Amino acid sequence: MSKQILILIVLLILSGVLVDAFAQTQSFDSHIAIEDPADLSKEDARKIYDDLKSRMGDLYAIADLPEIEGYQSWKLFNDAPYVSATHGQRYVNNYANAIAVNYAILKAGEKLPVGSVLAKDSITVTGDGRIFPGAMFGMEKLAEGTSPETADWRYFMVIPDGSIVGDTTGDNPQLMTYCHECHLAVEDRDFTFYVPEGYRVQE
Repeated sequence: MSKQILILIVLLILSGVLVDAFAQTQSFDSHIAIEDPADLSKEDARKIYDDLKSRMGDLYAIADLPEIEGYQSWKLFNDAPYVSATHGQRYVNNYANAIAVNYAILKAGEKLPVGSVLAKDSITVTGDGRIFPGAMFGMEKLAEGTSPETADWRYFMVIPDGSIVGDTTGDNPQLMTYCHECHLAVEDRDFTFYVPEGYRVQE
């Protein structure tokens, strides 16, 4: 398969097209083709996520990635799912494992500890009310010097049939190039985005 075709596949996943095709073959409560995201209240976004949460965890677990095992028991940093333009206009959540102790309080120039894992699961909701799980976007902080081209971050994407679309330390690493290019915008936060103001859990 050519590099151009692989890149096209990732772009389709980010836009939701391939996830749509997957969702329409599964026994979800609702099926969806991504259109404009619905404008949900926090309460409605929470309810939709709560309804799908267990199923999403089971689907991502098929990938058998120990780095995200039990991720829904990790600390959640947003108080409701929010729309992320860089993740296909999906509603997303920000989870971090216990090693990422300073994720919420990173100061300019600071780094997360090696072994930190950030997991962003996603759902899509359209204006006409159709809903389905989206991709899981993950980051793992590697030992210094392991991956200088990505500032020692591993990026991976899992779609909700357990398939690993790309992994900078595994198959199809070129498909994750876009991830690090996007995260260059937050180099001062060790290349990690945080939750938008207005959605942050208040300590």
